[in-house]
This record gives sequence, C-alpha cells and structure tokens, in this order.
Amino acid sequence: MYKPKLEKEIRCPLEYGMDVFGGKWKPRIICVLADESPIRYGKLREETVNITDYVLTYTLKELTEDGLVERTQYNEIPPRVEYSLTEKGYSVLPILQAICSWAGAYHKEEKEYPLLKCQKCDYRK
Repeated sequence: MYKPKLEKEIRCPLEYGMDVFGGKWKPRIICVLADESPIRYGKLREETVNITDYVLTYTLKELTEDGLVERTQYNEIPPRVEYSLTEKGYSVLPILQAICSWAGAYHKEEKEYPLLKCQKCDYRK
C-alpha cells in the first residue's frame, strides 16, 4: 500500500473525519455496505459503478484499517471474502445522510446533469 513520505498533520476533528470517511469513493462504499451487508467483493464492485479494482481494493483496506469496515475471510475453496460495516461504520451514516440532504437542497439544477436522489442514503439501521 502507498505510504506518503510525510505523515498527515491533522489539526482538528473535521480534518480527521474527512480523512476517515471523505473523498470520492469512501462515502459510496459505506452507503452500499449499509444497504447490503455483508457483501462480497464482486457485488460491491457492481454497486460502485466506474471504480477500478485497484481503487476499490485500496479504499477497502483504508476503511478496514480505520475500523469502519470488517473483512471476513472464509477458509473455503474457492476463497470467499465478505465485507460489512462495523459499529463505527454505521455511526457515519447519519453524517452522510445529512450531507446528501444538504446537497439535494442546494445543488443547482443543471439540465444536462441533474442530481438524482441517492437510493442508498435512505438506509435506517
């Protein structure tokens, strides 16, 4: 896994939160796992459209290291691995739902690319 030459300097809780669950793919992966958990890698790949295998694998490793996702490997042939949210992962959902609601309320409607309602953000534990 890529290791930066310099450690990130996180100065406030917001920076920590954005580092742990922010970015392009982490929120989408968390929402898919909230909707369908546990889920196998192939199904997760289908649900997160336009993501490469490398980015999905790297992001899952980061989410696992940060304690938001649990990876369960079964000793079977062929090997089976499932991913699910941890309690810490579920605790992020209200934050992501609030961001989704805010974005829906304040996004300027564009004729060519209107914002669609996210099907995963309605998840309630």
